[in-house]
Amino acid sequence: MITAIVLINAAADSIPETAQAIADIDGVSEVYSCAGDVDLIAMVRVPTHEDLAALVPTKISKVPGVLDTDTHIAFRSYSSADTESAFEIGIESD
Repeated sequence: MITAIVLINAAADSIPETAQAIADIDGVSEVYSCAGDVDLIAMVRVPTHEDLAALVPTKISKVPGVLDTDTHIAFRSYSSADTESAFEIGIESD
């Protein structure tokens, strides 16, 4: 599974509608509105790089209100939950 983070600049007057339209696209798991250099961040999970190559320019970029996108492909995931569960391997609970 390919995970990508898509940074999205959107028209200020349509951020909620734009975010929801992006969230409704197959392959988009979450969309966050945020402060900072970008307006929206979309988490995308698709089976192949080809699916990603098709999703961003032909679907996300075409949503009304999207002005620009910047896509980052994730190589590996790290989280405190993953770390904690790794240390629990082999420990029996009563």
